[in-house]
Amino acid sequence: MTRPPESGGAPGPPGDGEPPLVPEALYEAGLPVHLLSDEQLLVLSRLTPEELGVLLDIKSRLDEVEPEVQAHGEIAGGALF
Repeated sequence: MTRPPESGGAPGPPGDGEPPLVPEALYEAGLPVHLLSDEQLLVLSRLTPEELGVLLDIKSRLDEVEPEVQAHGEIAGGALF
């Protein structure tokens, strides 16, 4: 997935030219961060560590019950199924 450029500053408001930085853990978890609006990215960039932990826990639980064929479709673009 495409990540926004690295920046040392705090997340800026939407419309300042660059999307807000979100925690790297969201990319690593496979969340489709690249599909979100700048406003949604701003919300994610302001998550507390506890909120981030809850979000990642929910994502991992959803992944555990995801149908196998759906996972293949996402990885192979549906070419095999």
